[in-house]
Amino acid sequence: MKNKQISKDRKLWLTFFLGLISATGPLSLDMYLPALPTMQTTFHTQTSVIQMSITFCLIGLAVGQLIVGPLSDHFGRRMPLSIGFAIFALTSVLIMIVHSIVLFLILRFIQGLAGSAGQVLSRAVARDLFSGKELTKFFALLMGVNGVFPIISPIIGGFLLNFMTWRGIFGLLAVIGILVVIGIQLTLKESLPPKLRSTESIFQGFVSMGTMFTKRDFMLIALIQGLVFGALFSYIAASSFVFQNFFHLSAQQFSLLYALNGLGIIIGNNIPAYLTAKLTNFQVLGSALVLGALSAVIMLGSTLTTPNMMLVAVPLFLIVICIGVVNTIATSIAMNSQDKNAGSASAVLGLLMNIVGGIFSPLAGALGAKSYTPMAILIFVSELGGLGLFLVLLKAQKLDKSL
Repeated sequence: MKNKQISKDRKLWLTFFLGLISATGPLSLDMYLPALPTMQTTFHTQTSVIQMSITFCLIGLAVGQLIVGPLSDHFGRRMPLSIGFAIFALTSVLIMIVHSIVLFLILRFIQGLAGSAGQVLSRAVARDLFSGKELTKFFALLMGVNGVFPIISPIIGGFLLNFMTWRGIFGLLAVIGILVVIGIQLTLKESLPPKLRSTESIFQGFVSMGTMFTKRDFMLIALIQGLVFGALFSYIAASSFVFQNFFHLSAQQFSLLYALNGLGIIIGNNIPAYLTAKLTNFQVLGSALVLGALSAVIMLGSTLTTPNMMLVAVPLFLIVICIGVVNTIATSIAMNSQDKNAGSASAVLGLLMNIVGGIFSPLAGALGAKSYTPMAILIFVSELGGLGLFLVLLKAQKLDKSL
């Protein structure tokens, strides 16, 4: 579909609704963060174990995208979305009544598995409808809407804890899942008509997705985005304990600080829409990676001085802004490079982001309950790794041009 065929009102609604369905990560991960210390007491378990619920959800998000992406290229976008959010709602209800930490972790995996449909297919629908700089601009808007949820999710979670237990938070997630299913059925048109769908068998579709891993430039961009998200998930996993236990913030104060960083992500998400008029996508990406790495160095250096929350909070704010920039621009570069199999391409992007997050989250959680040094180290490694891969990509492209 050509960009000009979409009215402004329709584009506005798509931005809001796709932003909502892509928010399964923030909704599943951020809203219950203020309740983690309380949940640790409820389940009579250790900090590292309750933080594994983040990892289990991330693994589900990663695995689910591998399944949903190719299926959506074959069956279209609406059906997998509807099924995914129906299961998401059901799982949220079951989590409300569970009393076993083992069952809780299993249900968190299933919740992530189901919620992956929103993450992978919001990008695929956008690629179905837009291309080129229009896609970059739409992704900036989409990520901006998506970025609202990291702001409001912990605030809502902290607010709900004043009136109910942590189980009420998952009740709200169930309601959101049901409303999304209704919204899909009533308002979301199929963006991939039958004539444009993959004619391969489902098995061949999964095999074709494997070819994404052989595309050098696509994979380097995907790995850059994945590594930078390692910094984000390190922060997500450790921040509740670092700021509440180490810097002694209340649950409500932490929620506000977390919301401020969510605002930073929104700012970062929208920066590419303005800069790409004067700079190339790669110039914007490189600038964000350099600033993110420098901020990570400052935060890591602060671990050698007397603990000062501002020396952690300010660099973190700059880092999340850079994460927002990288998220928008890297997604646009990667998805623009794939004319076909947008669902599979989106799945690979989501897979790498969630795999890296699944690795970094438990490390940050297990090591960072009483100190922010592990979080600072992991963020430094993530940011420096992303910058290093970007330099590798530039060198490889320069070599290609010289041949």
